[in-house]
Amino acid sequence: MPLGSVGVELQQMRYVVAVAETGGFTRAAGRCHVVQSALSHQIARLEKELGARLFERTSRSVRLTAAGEAFLPVARQALEAAERARAEVAAAIGEVRGRLAVGAISTVSAVDLARALGDFRTRYPQVQIRLQMEMTESLVEKVRDGALDVAFIGMVPSARNPGVGEKELTRTELVAVVPPGHPLAGREWTTLARVARETFVDFMAGTAARRQRDDAFRAAGLDSEVAYEVTTVEFLAKLVRAGLGIGMVPETIAAGLPGLHAVRVRPAPERTERVVWSARGPSPAALAFLSAVGVDPT
Repeated sequence: MPLGSVGVELQQMRYVVAVAETGGFTRAAGRCHVVQSALSHQIARLEKELGARLFERTSRSVRLTAAGEAFLPVARQALEAAERARAEVAAAIGEVRGRLAVGAISTVSAVDLARALGDFRTRYPQVQIRLQMEMTESLVEKVRDGALDVAFIGMVPSARNPGVGEKELTRTELVAVVPPGHPLAGREWTTLARVARETFVDFMAGTAARRQRDDAFRAAGLDSEVAYEVTTVEFLAKLVRAGLGIGMVPETIAAGLPGLHAVRVRPAPERTERVVWSARGPSPAALAFLSAVGVDPT
């Protein structure tokens, strides 16, 4: 196959991935720094070659077809392989370059991520850094698919993540956070049975962040009422400050929530923070970043 043809196919795959991730042709064109007509033409050309439409287009939305759902992970893997090949060649001559796509939960505390990324950019200016903040489940899936190189996640200690390499960074306890004036606000500690009587602000049902509390309550034979489900610890804190309920967050995070009182709980729910990377092994840039934050992936 001519090299030029390979380049066009990779470009087409890159466009498909961009449309799928941004949800629109205009936003994808902006990400790829091309005019929309050129991006649309290349995707249409690819669809013609494949004999199947990859996207359903309406005036209001763009979504993947069944064929597009099947094509997307393969396209990501191909792009990752091409990027990895370039990075490996650079590494062979002593250079670290390419892409470093990092994911993290909003409550990561084991690593000062802002400082780590800043130091890494200074040391390796030829590496293109991208950061995504999402929930643990999405981050692990994106590492598996190759959309992310490294991700910092939080889970219950017993959970496992097949298909990725991982290492535990720290293990912490959850504490209850309550607003001023709450009956528990002046106490140093309380029981899990006592907090079970409260109305909760918590993360979405089924997520790893929610399971950290749910598992502890289930093990103790306790039920709880979750009236408000959120996706970020910042909004959880706002609802607790408003007196709508109490929350439970890692002790390290509670210290950074002004206007709330942290109360230790016994027995305390636990959570572990981990870093995960591709089971195929980290890229040169990812390996350098992991080393910079003190992680040996071997």
